[in-house]
Amino acid sequence: QVQLVESGGGLVQAGGSLTLACAASGLPFSNAGMGWFRQAQGKGREFVARISRSRDNTYYADSVKGRFTISRDNAKNTVYLQMNSLKPDDSAVYYCTADLIGGDAYWGQGTQVTVSS
Repeated sequence: QVQLVESGGGLVQAGGSLTLACAASGLPFSNAGMGWFRQAQGKGREFVARISRSRDNTYYADSVKGRFTISRDNAKNTVYLQMNSLKPDDSAVYYCTADLIGGDAYWGQGTQVTVSS
């Protein structure tokens, strides 16, 4: 059974930093592209960042480019999202995703990030 468990969310002041982690189990982690999406209250789910299987390629939404960094530790089956210079607009539930060759995709349950002004 595939499980993606996010952690690290919380309340932070604008300008602050948080690091989210997503621990994966039940899948070949080193073969999975990993990513983060977010959903603010009353809005649709949006892409935040993605890191390729080999860690050679990273992708970011324009809204977070230069402030957020995605990374992965294949030895720990964990993907991270370092978030700096946080803004109130970054407040959302953040979801971890995993996608495998062949099309299977998985989502975590999400972790709440709230940025106060």
